[in-house]
Amino acid sequence: MSPDSYDDGLVQLDREAITLRRYHFPSGTSKIIALQHVRGYQAEPLGLLMHRFRIWGSSDLRRWLPLDMGRPFRSTLITLDVPGTRPSPAFTPANVDEFTELLDRLLDERD
Repeated sequence: MSPDSYDDGLVQLDREAITLRRYHFPSGTSKIIALQHVRGYQAEPLGLLMHRFRIWGSSDLRRWLPLDMGRPFRSTLITLDVPGTRPSPAFTPANVDEFTELLDRLLDERD
C-alpha cells in the first residue's frame, strides 16, 4: 500500500476520494465521496447493541453503513461529516489507526 492510500477491500482512501464498497442497497454498488466534500469525521467505539451486528443499513436513521460481514469483529465506527448527505456515511475500517492517520493528513493538506 502506498503512503498516500488505504484499501482494505471495503474502504478505499486516496488523495481524491473515499470509496465505500457495497454501500447501496440492494445493488451493492459503491459510494464515492470526494475528499473535498468531507468536512470531518467522528470515530467512536462500535456499540455492542447499536451498530456491531448491523451488517448493512441503518440502526438509528442518522447513519448508513455499507455491507460488511466482518463488522461484528471490528472495534471502531467512523462517521463522515459530508454536508447535504443524509444519512451520514459510516463504516468500520479494518485498520482504524492506519485509516484515520491517513485521513487526518489528507484533510490537513487540503486546508
